[in-house]
Amino acid sequence: MSQDYETEYNNRARVPEHPGIIAGWQSDAAAYRSEALCELDVSYGEGARQAYDLFKPDSIRGNALVMFIHGGYWQALDRSYFSHMARGLNRLGLPVAVVGYDLCPQVHLGHIVWELQQAAAALWRRFGLPVVATGHSAGGHLSACTLATNWKNVDPDLPDQLVPAAYGISGLYNLKPLTETSINDALNLGLAAAELESPLFWPAPSRLTMDAVVGGAESDEYHRQSRRLVDVWGLEGVTTRYEEIPGANHFTVIAGLTDPENAMTRRIATLAGA
Repeated sequence: MSQDYETEYNNRARVPEHPGIIAGWQSDAAAYRSEALCELDVSYGEGARQAYDLFKPDSIRGNALVMFIHGGYWQALDRSYFSHMARGLNRLGLPVAVVGYDLCPQVHLGHIVWELQQAAAALWRRFGLPVVATGHSAGGHLSACTLATNWKNVDPDLPDQLVPAAYGISGLYNLKPLTETSINDALNLGLAAAELESPLFWPAPSRLTMDAVVGGAESDEYHRQSRRLVDVWGLEGVTTRYEEIPGANHFTVIAGLTDPENAMTRRIATLAGA
């Protein structure tokens, strides 16, 4: 079974053209930083990667802030590749914080979850706005984790519904299959730790909203992961929604976020009250 999981979860092997796509992200992100109204490298913690870049609209139309969390299997990339993911939402009147975090194996995956909780709390303290979490791949997992967080455990002064909605793109919500893949070389998760860090097994954030979307051309396991979260959380009182983006692979699935007219961008904007 482990070889099947390797094939299902190794996206870089599944999409041989990924280096060109990632290089495109880097140049598009740099271009957007050069033209956008933005505040770069705002610290939310002590580490160099514990910072966010805030991209602002010309005029604010929503009632929430959007937090974008990048992917890279918790072990690669950084926020500088994803600045342009704010473009579509900025055009619709929403501020977007593109958040950085430490990577495995320098830190444990549970520490990354904690960092994103700290980032969302810092955004709340600064702006007093609820935070709609969205993210890609590992960022989809981290978005679901922030939605399902008990904020009183983070800080008693934080509101219960600090993150009222999450939009996970190609996320992983049950990490146990990864323990049988090469991806786990850096994560170093045993089964117990993998379950502990899987939002699928957390108390469901009932009365809140979770969208799980996945590229139509992604592996069966990615489809299964998103469907399973939607099914399980939906039965437990979460407003859930599953969607496939036709023809998209694991790397092209986020392309639409640069476009204010794209259905994904519009859905996130709706979740943020715009």
